[in-house]
Amino acid sequence: MTTTTPGTTADKTSFRFHPKLWICATMLFAFPALGTVMSDEVNWGIEDFAAMGLMLTVLCGAIEAALHFLDAPRWRIGGIMLAVLMFLTVWAHLAVDLFD
Repeated sequence: MTTTTPGTTADKTSFRFHPKLWICATMLFAFPALGTVMSDEVNWGIEDFAAMGLMLTVLCGAIEAALHFLDAPRWRIGGIMLAVLMFLTVWAHLAVDLFD
């Protein structure tokens, strides 16, 4: 953990991991697994779980990168919004073949 004195900035090379983000992604990943076990209406195969796991990993990595590399709050918000919108677009395309 890097501490700073007033008037100085933190070292930009230090990376701050956001565990709550990854825990939320894991919980979001667990909901379809629970639905598959508990109900016949949710029918996910191994390829569905692999695709969703990859998509969530890329989303969380992009959010971590936006929080680490972008300094201004409005750039961070823009980067996170872009990552979320890209995630939702790919998810919708895979769900209902949006662009065909």
